[in-house]
Amino acid sequence: MQAKERGGKSAHGSNETPTNAHRLLWAGFMAILAAGVGFSIRAGILGQWEEQYGFTRTDLGTITGGGLTGFGIIILLSSLIADRIGFGPLMFAAFLMHLVSAGLTLATGAAFAAGGKPLAFQCLFWGMFLFAIANGIAEAVVNPLVATLFPKNKTHYLNILHAGWPGGLILGGLASYFMVGGPDAKPVAWQTQISLFLVPVVLYGIMMVGQRFPKSEASGSGVSYRDMLGELGLAGVAVICGLLALFFKSDLGLSPLVAGGIAAALLAAFGAATGFRFGHLLLAFLLLVHAMVGYVELGTDSWISRITGTIMASPANGLLLFVYTSSLMFILRFFAGPIVEKISPLGLLAVSAVFGATGLYLLGSAQTAVMCIVAATVYGIGKTFLWPTMLAVVSEQFPKGGAITIGAAGGVGMLSAGLLGGPGIGFIQDQNTSALLAKESPAVFERYKSPKENEFLWLRTTGLDGAKVGMLTDGGTDAKRVLAVMEQEKAKPEAIEAQKGLVNWWNDVASPTAEADKPLVDAAVLHGGRKALERTALVPAAMFGCYLLLLLFFKATGGYKAKAADH
Repeated sequence: MQAKERGGKSAHGSNETPTNAHRLLWAGFMAILAAGVGFSIRAGILGQWEEQYGFTRTDLGTITGGGLTGFGIIILLSSLIADRIGFGPLMFAAFLMHLVSAGLTLATGAAFAAGGKPLAFQCLFWGMFLFAIANGIAEAVVNPLVATLFPKNKTHYLNILHAGWPGGLILGGLASYFMVGGPDAKPVAWQTQISLFLVPVVLYGIMMVGQRFPKSEASGSGVSYRDMLGELGLAGVAVICGLLALFFKSDLGLSPLVAGGIAAALLAAFGAATGFRFGHLLLAFLLLVHAMVGYVELGTDSWISRITGTIMASPANGLLLFVYTSSLMFILRFFAGPIVEKISPLGLLAVSAVFGATGLYLLGSAQTAVMCIVAATVYGIGKTFLWPTMLAVVSEQFPKGGAITIGAAGGVGMLSAGLLGGPGIGFIQDQNTSALLAKESPAVFERYKSPKENEFLWLRTTGLDGAKVGMLTDGGTDAKRVLAVMEQEKAKPEAIEAQKGLVNWWNDVASPTAEADKPLVDAAVLHGGRKALERTALVPAAMFGCYLLLLLFFKATGGYKAKAADH
């Protein structure tokens, strides 16, 4: 992949669209599509991970959240260097990292055989983290790239670019649907399913070969690197450092004092590098709002097919519903331009927030498959325009920040999804599932509860053990199969003993009461999923209030207008 940089003025500087602009747009589309395929297939195989490796819902949320967290951190880091080393070399790095992440993720089975659940968890967590690094590098490039290639139609073309995300969700969701297996058939191995994301990876690699990449909009207009950082300022970096402090505590296991100290040191270092420029309160506010977008869109997407599948008593139908809402997003994102011309980007965002809140609440209370479809339609419309339109607003209001400001928005959204959305929604499910089951039948709860507490922020709860719950469905067949494989492959003795303990637990403790236990456990799991969706609806409701404030602010200051980097 020999990517070249074009010197001189950016594409918009001469008011000419580069001849390869649309090829670069569709290459970026394919890179985002690869992320969507991997994300969607991962959502469909959570059940296999849960049953094969004994994860709780919070464990699974941490694995999926780890991927999104890595995505966010790398967007931030890559955005800081994009204007220095160029878009082309970064896209080559993204391509290589996608390949490395696939290798580590596919090694999970061997890791489980060698070290049991803890090693399998680490393998999946870091495999997803590396996948997210590749996605983050690509996103840090393609957002400012498209904003530079189409400076007068940012909202329209950024929405087209990000149609690649639901496009990937559709392809991945359909693949999961046909590979998930039926009542009498085993699903296709999750290793085969997750490998499908490599197809669009190879395609975007081919499309990037030999292409010239423009400089960012800010670089092409002569804005200095220090001034780009100054656009973000201490106000914007404070939002980022707050999320990084949570990452240091939650994912790296540092104490709150140490995590906060590192985040404060990073903020001080940034201030020293920029002459302690404060930046813009408006940008900091937009970053906070985009953190909510990340929570409600990507955090929910990590769980929604699983929750709706529980509501409709069919994991396959849950996947189909996920594909349906993704199809709505894919189609509608091609029409963002005409809509924005009528109601402005902020108007579009405000309407989207109303739809998002309404749809999530309706999903949480849906009792029938038909109502699930209606609610999912409302939710799908609501989440369609949020992410790319927020990026467009940040780029239009702070173009002098180049890749840095638009990257900050994307990074904050991903960090929020990974640190708050995925784990938080998983925690809410565990909390409400356990509370109902403990109330309805303390004995059943004691049989199926996880051996350790789950923690989210300052909250703690004990969820259900995914491996034990999975045995209610297959009668312990898969657990016995895993034990046989581990013994055949001569796994570590402690791993074999742990699996024997699970099988013996089923045979001696759970099997005699399984028929009576299953309806109670299923009802509790359903209750937990419903409550998670209802509570998540509060996030887009809060976003609606924020968009109203922004509409009032711009009305008081002369109306919403896109700014140029050279003014």
